[in-house]
Amino acid sequence: MTPFPALLNMLSRGQVDFVLVGGVAAIAHGSARLTQDVDVVYARTEANLERLVQAVRPHAPYLRGAPPGLPFDWSVATLRAGLNFTLVTALGPLDLLGEITGGGRYEDILPHTATLSVFGHDTRVLDLPWLIKVKRAAGRPKDFEVLAELEALDEERRLS
Repeated sequence: MTPFPALLNMLSRGQVDFVLVGGVAAIAHGSARLTQDVDVVYARTEANLERLVQAVRPHAPYLRGAPPGLPFDWSVATLRAGLNFTLVTALGPLDLLGEITGGGRYEDILPHTATLSVFGHDTRVLDLPWLIKVKRAAGRPKDFEVLAELEALDEERRLS
């Protein structure tokens, strides 16, 4: 099992500005689905890129699916030149997303977040209506599979 608490702790201790999205966000809202990685949308300010590089560097980040030995420079310049990074780290898989389909960038989704306790960390999480919105916009089969459950959770919350 992916050590989600360790990945969140790494980002939190590094004071990285991020919003939890994807499967772990769904779990934080009550989903019973399993996921293999942590997906976050990160702020792309220069200061946050520096914090992100420093927080992740000790955990040997490498591009997930890349051939072993392929040169990969984990740096602010690399983050600045790219947008979305699917990484494997010593702590587990981490998807760093500069932008998500249907939601946009960190600044765009920030008003649509809630702070929830996730594996013992107060974490900014995409709120349930926006999580549903971005899952629908992503249009992948695995996203469609979780929509009915998320919509039921949202309805349950609105009725209580």
